[in-house]
Amino acid sequence: MDLQLKGRCALVTGASAGIGRGIAQALAAEGVKLAVTARRRDKLDALQREAGVPMAIIEQDFMAEGSPQRIAEAAVKALGQVDILVNNAGGSRAFKLDASEQQWEEALTLNFTRQRQLAHALLPGMIERKWGRIVNITGKSEPEGINGAFAAKAAMHAWAKGLSREVGKFGITVNSIPPGRIHSEQILRNYTPEYRQWQAEHEIPVGRYGEPEDIAALVCFLASPKAGYITGAVIPVDGGLRRYQF
Repeated sequence: MDLQLKGRCALVTGASAGIGRGIAQALAAEGVKLAVTARRRDKLDALQREAGVPMAIIEQDFMAEGSPQRIAEAAVKALGQVDILVNNAGGSRAFKLDASEQQWEEALTLNFTRQRQLAHALLPGMIERKWGRIVNITGKSEPEGINGAFAAKAAMHAWAKGLSREVGKFGITVNSIPPGRIHSEQILRNYTPEYRQWQAEHEIPVGRYGEPEDIAALVCFLASPKAGYITGAVIPVDGGLRRYQF
């Protein structure tokens, strides 16, 4: 299928590794002009070499005050415009009952506020051109404990749904993808090989952990003109791991 993405311009956050890296590579393969951002410049340089295409590299701490505006301005300056925003940057940390206000604020800023700010910084251009795609890489809706990221991702889903209803008339779609167990630095760090094998065999219907490419394929479709009638959706890519029915 020709996704009609060649020549479009995209910004991918958290592109240095894992899911973000896979998304950037897949978009590049579709002929999309890319701006990529993360904290680790060496990883972004390696991504560009592996993809074999020029990329605008924006080394930026996503948590820094004012970073969304700086990232948006740098991407627009490099690419001319941003048609597609992939909000991938984020991180998850389990909390105890006595988690501090600082911990909560950090989690909400990293996993919701910065993404919202970045999207709103780029929306005026999308509205002016009457075309745009915002794809958020979010998280599961089955909290098994207290985790600031769970609350932030729920906020992302609610914000994205509301935003989709405001901007649809401008040809802009807003969708969210909660990943399941996708191989990444975080997964390898947090789960032993024995546990990953057990979970794949006993809890994931398709029998394996996912790869970044599994997420990237859906991102490419949602970013394309072919998906113009899909908006406000939350589409898990988890091999059937989650048990909710919608």
